[in-house]
Amino acid sequence: MQGKIVKEAEEELFRLQDLKYREMQVRTIPSAAPETLIGVRTPELRKYAKELSKREDVSEFLDALPHQFFDENQLHAFILSEMKDYDTCMAGVEKFLPFVDNWATCDQMSPKIFKKHKTELLKKVRKWIRSKKTYTIRFGVGMLMEHFLGEDFDPEYPELVASIRSEEYYVNMMIAWYFATALAKQYEAVLPFIKEKKLERWTHNKTIQKAVESYRITPEQKEYLRTLKIK
Repeated sequence: MQGKIVKEAEEELFRLQDLKYREMQVRTIPSAAPETLIGVRTPELRKYAKELSKREDVSEFLDALPHQFFDENQLHAFILSEMKDYDTCMAGVEKFLPFVDNWATCDQMSPKIFKKHKTELLKKVRKWIRSKKTYTIRFGVGMLMEHFLGEDFDPEYPELVASIRSEEYYVNMMIAWYFATALAKQYEAVLPFIKEKKLERWTHNKTIQKAVESYRITPEQKEYLRTLKIK
């Protein structure tokens, strides 16, 4: 039987529905079944997630997996992102990840509390990138990109990402995104991965393409990166 908060959330999501936005989502999120898309804009979802996160019965919504609608998954991801207790948040993320089935929910789930617990987070990242689930791997790489390309960077981390081998487009695209961002933030340390062709051909070339499109990489660096494309 559907709980009170779950029913209320569904009703509110349909109240916030934007049909033109839904049409765009159908085109840009092909892995989400069209019938699961309600069409609620992200700012509205974030705002509603903040409201729900303050409710005592929010766990009832978080436990109602799998959700029927894409927008409920988005809401779930944003509620997790607002959590202030690391252990509770991580338990929620671990429970939710197997149900994440699209790039949008995966990429927009970014718990703020993670930045205060990087040692514990890194252990989870190592596990996630060894998963067989597309969006669990993608989430793990995304967390490495978000939290470990600055002062906490270690050359071991791009090694972890470079070791991933997948046939999945959304995994390989995230690997390319990671390395393009890493080139922008840790150019000298990451360049050898491109020079030595440690990535698969498609991912290697996509990395260079994304790096060349970045405003954070100098014209000279871009010119050199273009010479490293694999034909």
